Amino acid sequence: MGIQAPAQRLTVYVGETDRWQGQPLYHAIVLKARELGLAGATVYRGIEGFGANSRVHTARVLELSGDLPVIVEIIDHADRLRQILPFLDEAVQEGLVVLEDVEVVAYRRNRSRGRRPAGGDHRGDGAG
Repeated sequence: MGIQAPAQRLTVYVGETDRWQGQPLYHAIVLKARELGLAGATVYRGIEGFGANSRVHTARVLELSGDLPVIVEIIDHADRLRQILPFLDEAVQEGLVVLEDVEVVAYRRNRSRGRRPAGGDHRGDGAG
């Protein structure tokens, strides 16, 4: 089993066309998370959804929407995640931010540079 630790997940729900200072809002959130040294961020693009206004946004060809739902997810220690909240207060004009406790199980393998796994290369066929 990997390393277990309590943490929090910050999930930000915004629209694909939402912007912050000329760039996509989801991208600005990722850049801010990186600037703050958070553990990592992942962006998911939804294929369909609706928000507070009940308008359905979809990726279906015949009903193409220009504003699909986007989710930014960041998992880190609670005190570290709280560092990004002032930025979100300012940058998110319409959206939803969720903070929830999670249990993280992190798996890390020996990734020494220049070393090859015993018995051949990483493909497992022994070639190379």
